[in-house]
Amino acid sequence: MRSRPTDARLIQLFTDMLAAEQGAGSNTLDAYRRDLSDLSGFLARASLTFANVTTQGLRNYLADLDGRGYKSSSVARRLSAMRHLFRFLLNERVRQDDPAAILSGPKRGRPLPKVLSIGDVDRLLSHAKALTEIAEASASQRLRALRLYCLLEVLYATGLRVSELVALPVSAARRDARMIVIRGKGDKERLVPLNEASRQAMADYLVGLGELRKKSSRSTGGKWLFPSVGESGHLTRQHFARDLKELAVGAGLSPRLISPHVLRHAFASHLLHNGADLRVVQTLLGHTDISTTQIYTHVVEERLKSLVRDLHPLGDK
Repeated sequence: MRSRPTDARLIQLFTDMLAAEQGAGSNTLDAYRRDLSDLSGFLARASLTFANVTTQGLRNYLADLDGRGYKSSSVARRLSAMRHLFRFLLNERVRQDDPAAILSGPKRGRPLPKVLSIGDVDRLLSHAKALTEIAEASASQRLRALRLYCLLEVLYATGLRVSELVALPVSAARRDARMIVIRGKGDKERLVPLNEASRQAMADYLVGLGELRKKSSRSTGGKWLFPSVGESGHLTRQHFARDLKELAVGAGLSPRLISPHVLRHAFASHLLHNGADLRVVQTLLGHTDISTTQIYTHVVEERLKSLVRDLHPLGDK
């Protein structure tokens, strides 16, 4: 009689399927592994596995998450992972039923994204630029400042996901480049335009990088625009997020309100506020479904109200 695969093996098979059939990226796969490993650990304490847990066992897990203080958004994400997993196990005939099919998640309103004002973004950019011009800074300090300013300019100019930004190739910084090709979620490619400020920031940063490498006799090769000695070979998301919060403090802004994702939101919101079409913003952000982009419709609604108020002949009556 063939033994049942372990939970760890089922997680591996499930994530292999997500990668092969749905083109899931490494960050998505890591999130699934973490969530499902936590579920497996909880079930093991009750002598249960993915193969024999009941709906009530899964409800107990959701109640445990609530007891541990998880936010409703986090509980909903884990419930989604469970639903995907057990649907997979049913399709693969590991199970004859789907214990997650009738589970209901926590009620939650979809929160509006945190949005920086144009003035706040200007303060961040101005402070980042000023750091690149400190005369007494060492070569390494100046390069770090140039890199942060470059990251900020490119992020606000393009609205890239932070994972896409830190993994940009050197070819993205070609001086004549007006567009860059981004390989985003699901391994899908899209074209994103660059403005003059972001192109100049990349050029200045590359000059600083080349100068430092000459002084240290390090190779000028490598495929990444933002190289690092870490395992990935390029700057990590976490490193950039820390630098950004430090920059926010220096600019007089609350670090709690600043993150790479908030700047991506600012890119989208400011475009819509100034009249961009929602479908265009969807394409630039790399959203597969327009419903994902529609979180920004509050910006469009406010703009339409403003237009009616300012332009309608009876608007001031």
